[in-house]
Amino acid sequence: MAAGKKLGGLVILLIIAAILVMWGIKTNNKMVAAEENVSKAWGNVENAYQRRADLIPNLVETVKGVAEYEKSTLEAVIEARAKATQTTLDASDLTEENMASFQAAQDNLSQTLGRLMVVLERYPELQATQNFRELQAQLEGTENRISVERNKFNEAVQPYNSMIRKFPASIVAKIAGFDKKAYFKAAEGSDQAPKVQF
Repeated sequence: MAAGKKLGGLVILLIIAAILVMWGIKTNNKMVAAEENVSKAWGNVENAYQRRADLIPNLVETVKGVAEYEKSTLEAVIEARAKATQTTLDASDLTEENMASFQAAQDNLSQTLGRLMVVLERYPELQATQNFRELQAQLEGTENRISVERNKFNEAVQPYNSMIRKFPASIVAKIAGFDKKAYFKAAEGSDQAPKVQF
């Protein structure tokens, strides 16, 4: 009788252990899928930024012929592009610090390109060329793509971060080494409306 109770207790413990192991495996697999979704979204962000970086040399070459006096502005764009393309970030290491560094390089390039476009408004002969208009339209479209992909990335990060932080799944996340991913944040000063002066 006592042996039967011990055997029954052992069976119950084995069933509970099996349920916990199955739950842990299922939870781990959900986290892997969510992390892969974040990695995919990050790849799309990088792709959009790369498209912009690829368009810049064509823009610079188109502008060089017409706007010879804007050499310092062109050099600033080239330098900002170089810094932005050198600052890379692996999807497995999306920490707050790394994301801030990446975003700063990309924001600097965006600001430099914006300054270039403002300066180029003084060159009507450049504005009239088909090549420049096409490049300008492609850059504008690319900036929109970047914004969309950044939003999609943040949308992928939110459920992943929530999943790995909720109890009891957080236990599996700790054991399996799933870390919180950083979000894209608005550029500094974007919370203030620009002043329009006439």
